[in-house]
Amino acid sequence: MAATSVVFVNRTAPRLGSKIGRGILYIILIAAAIVQLLPLVWLLLFSLKNNQEIFNLPPFALPERFRWENYSNVWSHGKIDTYFVNSVMVTALSVLLTVLLASFATFALTRMNWKWRAPVLGLFMVGYMIPIHSALIPLFILFRNIQLIDNPLSLILSYTAFNLPITIMIMLGFYYALPREIEEAAVMDGCSVHQLFFQIILPMTTSVMVTAAIINMIYNWNEFVFVNTFISSDARKTLTVGVQNFVGQYSMDWGAIGATLMISTIPVLLAYFIMSNRIVEGIAAGSVKG
Repeated sequence: MAATSVVFVNRTAPRLGSKIGRGILYIILIAAAIVQLLPLVWLLLFSLKNNQEIFNLPPFALPERFRWENYSNVWSHGKIDTYFVNSVMVTALSVLLTVLLASFATFALTRMNWKWRAPVLGLFMVGYMIPIHSALIPLFILFRNIQLIDNPLSLILSYTAFNLPITIMIMLGFYYALPREIEEAAVMDGCSVHQLFFQIILPMTTSVMVTAAIINMIYNWNEFVFVNTFISSDARKTLTVGVQNFVGQYSMDWGAIGATLMISTIPVLLAYFIMSNRIVEGIAAGSVKG
């Protein structure tokens, strides 16, 4: 009679190991989140102190009283309201123009067959490799010759031109993944190229457009060099340059500077939190081709 062997499989150990690994992962992610939030907490406390408290107290110590007047003072007396409106206008127009032009270009590069498609795509990629600062002086001379110095249009054109390559790169993978059967069915139904793009392709690419818009918004909102070079009058400055108003020759209002930086940070955080799901969806969808 043949011997029969019974093997018992311990299923508890793998489950326990999986739970321990997941717990360690959560601990690491929570620690990373805390590290990321610490600068925002520090900036908030910084903006609610006066100069003496900033230099005499530990960085994360609470002030004797929360000086919310720092925010009201910079908004009413520091022209932050004007700078904030300028930042919103320049950023919104630049993002809208960049995402729309990038959608046009990506549609033509991925869904249409024409002779110069590959060279044009290479040209956009070459534009991505040009350092911004190397084009600063030529752009200044160009805008001076066409009388766009101290004009928000110079910022909008610069942001759009320099952000187009990276925006097209973000959109390429998503457009390649779109099924061509939808386009073929639309063409068979009598849809023109313009109708195909605006009524079918554009609504299908909303998630990747939101992703590109957020990335462009963060860059445009925080940009300093172009604003400092092309804009000279106070009435047209943005928040990133307007903070210099609180830097004096002999003294600086550090609490006001912190309040201004906090005001400039809030819109980006709000935009990211509101549209975070679309951003993750756009990145995930754009990373898969075919």
